Amino acid sequence: MQLFDAATLSNGAFEEILSFLRAGGVIGFPTDTAYGLGADPFSEPAVRCIFEIKGRPEDKPILLLVNSIEMAQSVAAVSDTALAAAARFWPGPLTMILPARPTVPSLVTAGTRTIGVRWPVAPFAARLMSALNGPITATSANRSGMESCVTAEEVRTQLGDRLDMLVDGGPLPARGGSTLLDLTQGPPKILREGPITAADLHELLK
Repeated sequence: MQLFDAATLSNGAFEEILSFLRAGGVIGFPTDTAYGLGADPFSEPAVRCIFEIKGRPEDKPILLLVNSIEMAQSVAAVSDTALAAAARFWPGPLTMILPARPTVPSLVTAGTRTIGVRWPVAPFAARLMSALNGPITATSANRSGMESCVTAEEVRTQLGDRLDMLVDGGPLPARGGSTLLDLTQGPPKILREGPITAADLHELLK
């Protein structure tokens, strides 16, 4: 496993990571809630590799990170309710489940035609998306059924040589997922309460 330090990453090393992703590679990297598995969501070999790394069946959708409303709109149908939620809580730990655009591969949506989208407060992830000019996958970097990882060492322990590249962003502040809000049907439904609580979402849920 090739290890990079996000705090001291040279331009050359960053370009090496980008080239690896563009070639269909999968990296481990820090997000705002846990370490994730990053890949080009439009590369079928890369997405299949994510399932293999995690030991996860292909019947679960893959989360996408974005760095703007426009990028979210490129992969999902963003309703007025979603725009209101984004205006208040993005960037931040809110994942919205939205109808996927037809261009999003069915492997990413696991055939559901819906997609989880989040705009994180995560500098390295933001830099990646800006350079790639597109979203990146961010399903948690752990073996399926095991606890999510909040340090690079935990990722190494769980995934070992299954992963070729890992970016160490230091220990993350808390172990826990984002709030998961389903906006594919009315009324909006909280599927998982996280840092953004039901009380925070009260006006939206009304």
